[in-house]
Amino acid sequence: MTLAQAPMPFDPEVFAADPHGTFARLRRDTPVVRVTLPEGTAAWVITREADVRAWMGDPRLSLDKSHSTTGYQGFSLPPELDANLLNMDGADHLRLRRLVSKAFTPRRVEALRPRIEEAAGQLAEAVALAGRSGPVDLVRAYAGPLPMTVMGELFGLPAEGRRSFAALIGTVISARRPQEAAEAVDAIAAFMRGLIADRRATPGDDLLSGLIAARDEGEQLSESELVSLAFLIVGAGIENVTHLISGGLYTLLTHPEQLTAVREAPDALLPEAVEELLRYVHPNVTAIRRFPVEDIEVGGTVIPRGETVLLGLAAAHRDPARYPRPDRFDIHRAEKSHLALGQGLHYCLGAPLARTQIEIALGTLLRRFPGLRLAGEPAWRTTFRSHAPARLPVLGLD
Repeated sequence: MTLAQAPMPFDPEVFAADPHGTFARLRRDTPVVRVTLPEGTAAWVITREADVRAWMGDPRLSLDKSHSTTGYQGFSLPPELDANLLNMDGADHLRLRRLVSKAFTPRRVEALRPRIEEAAGQLAEAVALAGRSGPVDLVRAYAGPLPMTVMGELFGLPAEGRRSFAALIGTVISARRPQEAAEAVDAIAAFMRGLIADRRATPGDDLLSGLIAARDEGEQLSESELVSLAFLIVGAGIENVTHLISGGLYTLLTHPEQLTAVREAPDALLPEAVEELLRYVHPNVTAIRRFPVEDIEVGGTVIPRGETVLLGLAAAHRDPARYPRPDRFDIHRAEKSHLALGQGLHYCLGAPLARTQIEIALGTLLRRFPGLRLAGEPAWRTTFRSHAPARLPVLGLD
């Protein structure tokens, strides 16, 4: 199939409505296909679970953009935001990963649980108050503010700067004009530089202060890597968890039998529900772009060295060759392994914290609002980079 003939699974109209039908056709008919992305560049999309799983950990697919021969760079970021874990392989990746990993151990995350529960409870009470006047958008009122609060605590972000930073991240992700994204990126870089300067002057007991100390004490961390790490951890920690909370709640509310089961046995079934939600409704439909360091063959198709490859997470997570009845949301599913958090060297450092936040966020809402229900269909994000509710209006908040 030529590029001109290829289906366009990332067109906003297709994507916002339901990308899974398109991915199912690709997985069945053209499991390795070259498409045009909305920004006009070409990419290869791999959709079968076995292929996605195998290539996600294969060193022949590099995250390093210097291996691109097509000019594709994704977001145009300044060097001080670009020197992060999502652009590195091998020794450099491991070096930076070791500096951050201690902040995200299960033990340290568990120590954060009381603060996350407190923040979720406070937000739920604010939602209840707002609900007296009618439907409430839970993306704006709850799913966004909770991870913003948690990352703010972890990084020592000032309260007044948290909302503006989250808004800038959202602008970069969903911008429709290059100039809009560029302006937001410049603002993010300035924000991070200012935050680091403030924390250098007045260190605290937080992750950013620890990274600054590592940089200033000569632990092989450049200034650009410091700024980039801070940007990546805070940005990803807010954006992805927001979408998993909102998408997870929408999924539960539209599957009443599953919702009832979780309500009746939350301690046992909420963790199970979170794992199934990571498979079923993870917002990132593809893993971050990769570039072959040599010609590779996938499913009988040769992908030339240096071209852009997108590993289809959403397609892989609905592959019937891996998951029986894959389009069914089932918290009792026996096969819950997924690729939502990566694997191997690129397994998500923040996975324990993300799981904990999602579990607490959903559990708090289900306990506080037994009559919680949708107040109409959500509005979906139109960016091809993530599929999640942009607005989620609900009732039953008394």
